[in-house]
Amino acid sequence: MNSPASSADKRLTVRPLPGHPTRGTLTLGSLTVPCALGKGGLTLRKREGDGATPIGRFAVLDVFYRPDRGRRPETALPVTALSPDDGWCDDPRHPRYNAPVRLPFAAGHEKMWRQDGVYDIVVVLDYNLSPAVKGKGSAIFFHLARPGYTPTEGCVAVAEPHMRRLLKALRPGAVMDIRR
Repeated sequence: MNSPASSADKRLTVRPLPGHPTRGTLTLGSLTVPCALGKGGLTLRKREGDGATPIGRFAVLDVFYRPDRGRRPETALPVTALSPDDGWCDDPRHPRYNAPVRLPFAAGHEKMWRQDGVYDIVVVLDYNLSPAVKGKGSAIFFHLARPGYTPTEGCVAVAEPHMRRLLKALRPGAVMDIRR
């Protein structure tokens, strides 16, 4: 199988489908796949809890996966196995806002070890990380899509076979470019 991109192509381009603000396409090189977007569509003014996917260009950072649900993704990006006590703080009032945390955790948080499978493979995007601006949005990931590509809470999501193929082609320095 040919790689969907040359080693020089490091940009994942996300665009909404005309008339369908919660569905889109994701392109890397010659590969274009369907994707789910946030239930609030795309926005330039992301806010915590709005369900929108932020518009912009974000570095593709780290990959996490559930080792009990599948093999380690093949990629040149850093990969870490999740455990049941992994979480991500989504409470704008907490000093660990938009950062990984260990569970149990008293403040608001996402559970990374989920039953619905969407975080069986999850990629951290460099959105509002360093420094995190309180209330600007947290846990904006690139993860696996639900059946039917139902909307996300603000992330970009693709089917598992597409995620594995994309990760195999991605290299450090890759970016996700989300545009209208």
